[in-house]
Amino acid sequence: MISLPGVEEDARHDDHSPSDEEGGAIARLAGKAALITGGAGSIGLATARAFAAEGAQVMIVDLEEAALERAARTAPGESIAWHAADVTSSEAVKAAVAAAVERFGRLDVAFANAGVAGVIATVSEYPVDVFEQVMAVNVIGSFLVAKHALAVMNAGGSLIINSSVVGLTSDRGICAYATSKHAVVGLMRTAAKEVAPRGIRVNTIHPGPTDNEFQHRIEVEAVGASEEESARAFEQMIPLARHAKPEEIAQAVLFLAGDESAFMTGHTLTVDGGLSI
Repeated sequence: MISLPGVEEDARHDDHSPSDEEGGAIARLAGKAALITGGAGSIGLATARAFAAEGAQVMIVDLEEAALERAARTAPGESIAWHAADVTSSEAVKAAVAAAVERFGRLDVAFANAGVAGVIATVSEYPVDVFEQVMAVNVIGSFLVAKHALAVMNAGGSLIINSSVVGLTSDRGICAYATSKHAVVGLMRTAAKEVAPRGIRVNTIHPGPTDNEFQHRIEVEAVGASEEESARAFEQMIPLARHAKPEEIAQAVLFLAGDESAFMTGHTLTVDGGLSI
């Protein structure tokens, strides 16, 4: 484990990027180490690839070893490692963070991305056990990533929590999901104030409908039509009239992870095609 950085001296910005001696472009996350939960899913894996392409070493975390192994093989070289863990377990998340630090010698970025959607039902009819599961994964899981990652994160680091457009708005039938995604905004704002003296930034990202299996399942259940028809119904609500690509969400996470956002903390970054307007 690495020692905690102090709050004195020049702890507000820890730039370990190599100098640009030959005048070429410097990788935006060169020399950085990152941990991503939900790393075998579309947004998590797209983010891992984006981080790796910009010079970072990445540990992806998810439940299933087979899915993680397949995901890691899609990255060039050995820039992406993996560790299986249940984000609702404090011991498991702490072990995943420790594995990243042991492998890379440091931790600069964490992306709390694991999540579940629950079901579509009114508040009065919502199953209590499903509500509790959504809170466990989306809220407790994000809290545990924050708790254990921030304890060892280098000065100048970045914690990003994946919320949702419905972490800023809501709609009928999604009380568990919307509640969980609002909750992590409170977690983010609290953590942002606590770790600012160490130069660590904490922000949430709020994706709109994204072209992946997770979103399409929600749409089919909400609309009650085929996947194609349900997707069209959702796109009619989006000013840009399409779903996001996972890679577009990943680029926004990359921005929050890198030095371009060095003066941003406590921010809710919306990437929703205008859905929340």
